[in-house]
Amino acid sequence: MKIVEVTVDVRSAEDAAAFYGTVLGLPVSREPGAAVVKAGRTRLVFRDNAEAQGCHHFAFTIPANSLTAAKHWVADRADILAKGDDDEFEYGAGWNARSFYFAGPEGSVLEFIIRRDLCNDSDGDFTAADIECVSEVGVAVPHVLATVDLLAGAGIEPYGLTPRDRFAPVGTIDGLIILVTPDRPWFPADDLLSKQSRILIDATDAHPGVYPLGEAAVLTVGND
Repeated sequence: MKIVEVTVDVRSAEDAAAFYGTVLGLPVSREPGAAVVKAGRTRLVFRDNAEAQGCHHFAFTIPANSLTAAKHWVADRADILAKGDDDEFEYGAGWNARSFYFAGPEGSVLEFIIRRDLCNDSDGDFTAADIECVSEVGVAVPHVLATVDLLAGAGIEPYGLTPRDRFAPVGTIDGLIILVTPDRPWFPADDLLSKQSRILIDATDAHPGVYPLGEAAVLTVGND
């Protein structure tokens, strides 16, 4: 699965534009009541909603040889999030990945991740142009395992580990939906909680269709 576009509600699209554009240096355009961010091949659309709740989670794929350089680059711009003494995290069997997390606007938990099986090394210093795509979107749903079963009908299978009743990644190395229960903290934070909120995900490379994810989120899979 490849994630083409993600639309989320935020309390301030202006703050989102400032962070992604000024802090991370990604291309940003404005629409009425929204900010549109281009993160590699993925569009992130942040829509104003004064009643928006919860903290969002996005992971961005970066070149497999760039994690250390990317962490130094981000540390000059945003707060790196740690768990105890650790601020990098290795994901072994089924993932072959390593990542770090950092703080975004409105309590969002952002992640830069290298996926070694992509074989996408780059040359030169790390820049915003090395952000390849959004490869993970966190979505809070009331019934994680039921949603896993629903998405299996779209050809979107569990990824990397056996689904659990409060946490399940589904998708492929190119694009994952991280299904969690509401009010679950986004790793590695303890107090930045998931909430059911309006999240619209447009994707390809799965069975075309419209798939409701809980009360407010929707996955739409189009043709390539």
